[in-house]
Amino acid sequence: MIQLRLVKPSLLAPNVFSNFSPKPGTGFFLPPLIAKCKPKSQMSSYSTSSSSSSKLLFRQLFEKESSTYTYLLADISQPDRPALLIDPVDKTVDRDLNVIKELGLKLVYAMNTHVHADHVTGTGLIKSKVPGVKSIISKESGSKADLHVEHGDKVSFGDLFLEVRATPGHTLGCVTYVTGDGPDQPQPRMAFTGDALLIRGCGRTDFQGGSSTQLYKSVHSQIFTLPKDTLLYPAHDYRGFTVSTVGEEMQYNPRLTKDEETFKSIMENLNLSYPKMMDVAVPANMVCGMQDLHSKA
Repeated sequence: MIQLRLVKPSLLAPNVFSNFSPKPGTGFFLPPLIAKCKPKSQMSSYSTSSSSSSKLLFRQLFEKESSTYTYLLADISQPDRPALLIDPVDKTVDRDLNVIKELGLKLVYAMNTHVHADHVTGTGLIKSKVPGVKSIISKESGSKADLHVEHGDKVSFGDLFLEVRATPGHTLGCVTYVTGDGPDQPQPRMAFTGDALLIRGCGRTDFQGGSSTQLYKSVHSQIFTLPKDTLLYPAHDYRGFTVSTVGEEMQYNPRLTKDEETFKSIMENLNLSYPKMMDVAVPANMVCGMQDLHSKA
């Protein structure tokens, strides 16, 4: 039974999990053990589960215009193969739903890590195309959704779950979703960090209630306290990176390895341009991406 319930975050000693490498020219990524497999199309992907986490089916999908990653997770040990999407994009909804159909999954949740400013979420379109799917976002975001989560909640799909960790700073309502803590959950853990922590970077903090002080504390208290082999999956990447680890970012992140005052200085002097999609994306995402559907009703 799919349920949303409260759990207190805790840590578990890490185990072994294979890393991933990109297959050039496609929107998905293959683990080394199956790198010789030939894809049917660029819209397909492959399982990255190890033998210790064979319940989990995982896909990393890419939307090139906004450089956004969408993540598909499913518990394939269950008869109905319940699945969820993290950070879907409106432009790739049909692609994502086709992958879900091909893999024989039942989509139950469409989730966002925060209110995005660079693309319109696909949750609204997904809900219009797949009856019964519930949208999820943090309560602190102020956005509409079927379910609002807070720090410490857990989102269950089959026997697997995601733990919700509040990681504000890029926006007030940012959360990181972390795979469950336990021997029957994927090992090592996986953290979907949204824009709070990017690979060798982090999200900007100069709009939507952002705060460099808050972001620094969020990352150090909620992400860097995870086991060092925890796999990190951001909402975006602009340089071709697909995955990192807590240990790597603690050592090599050029911003968050600095002390707090230096980090604040870096963030205050980025001189970034105004996001070109912000005036469209933020209002749309505050209503779960349903604005076009409402206007046509």
